[in-house]
Amino acid sequence: MRRIGLGPAAVRCAFAAAITAYALVGLFSITGHAGQAREVTAAGSYSDAQATRGKQLYSDQCLACHGEMLEGVVGPPLAGADFLTDFGGHPVADVIQKIQGTMPQQAPGTLTRAQSTDITAYILQFNKYPAGPDLTDATATQFTLPAGKAAPPAAAPVAGAQGIPLNVATNLAEFMRGITFPNANIIFNAQIRSPAEDKPKMPIPYDYVLWGRTVYYGWQAVDEAIAALKETTPLMLMPGRRCQNGRPVPLQNADYQKAVSDLIAFTDQLKEVAAKRDADKLSEMADALNNTCANCHKIYRDVTPTGSLQSSSKEGGIVADRCNPNPKVDPNARGL
Repeated sequence: MRRIGLGPAAVRCAFAAAITAYALVGLFSITGHAGQAREVTAAGSYSDAQATRGKQLYSDQCLACHGEMLEGVVGPPLAGADFLTDFGGHPVADVIQKIQGTMPQQAPGTLTRAQSTDITAYILQFNKYPAGPDLTDATATQFTLPAGKAAPPAAAPVAGAQGIPLNVATNLAEFMRGITFPNANIIFNAQIRSPAEDKPKMPIPYDYVLWGRTVYYGWQAVDEAIAALKETTPLMLMPGRRCQNGRPVPLQNADYQKAVSDLIAFTDQLKEVAAKRDADKLSEMADALNNTCANCHKIYRDVTPTGSLQSSSKEGGIVADRCNPNPKVDPNARGL
């Protein structure tokens, strides 16, 4: 084989090519490392400036539902172990997307991406994760939150008719607002108007909800509301259900079990009164229904250290005690 000699120029070109290749390898190595998942506990995932802006946005948009200390009021906690139960092990981008897509509760989708990112930065700062450069869409997918404590095993589905499993599909607040609340209101309405006098007209313009009242109304609506309360109230004892703030429903507590049992038993009394079409007696029973509900609410929903409703005090109350297995019962609290 013939040997090919290299002149000085060729040697310099070869050396330059080697240096370039080495630099590219280094660059790819750095870029590859940057694209790897990193935990927010070990590196700065947001900037202090973002967190400062986010704190103001949080105060304006989030505080009422999530609390001054991010402890969760009617919304879930955004700090501590309960926060990591939902987002532990997830990329920070998931938190940003959750905020931008679903928050604030009464006006979802009104926060911009930048605002959602700033609020997320404040959440990270509050949880004492270290600061660094600005959080961006790119780095938000790389930084992950630390894993939360292992979730308890999912409750086994309750066997229903023909072996169809009954699964928990909603939290307790959503369950009650969707089923218990509207049906109880039909009973409460008897205090304002006798079911016998309830003859709604076809709505103009057309409205499906109001039209439904022209099909099933008066005493028939009362009968159906009582039946719905009777059949669905036991579902408040289904294993695996959580409260709106993320705490498990206190199924193990004797007073909670009694409150559910009392409501079920009360529907039998309502049914007897409704069968007699006694509007005056039903009106009286509506008051008793409110008290039956309040027996649970005043312990697990409306507890406050001062007697005022919807307290955000860190000393107890709706923040610390809603669905708490060992609530601080306030004798002055009212159930609604």
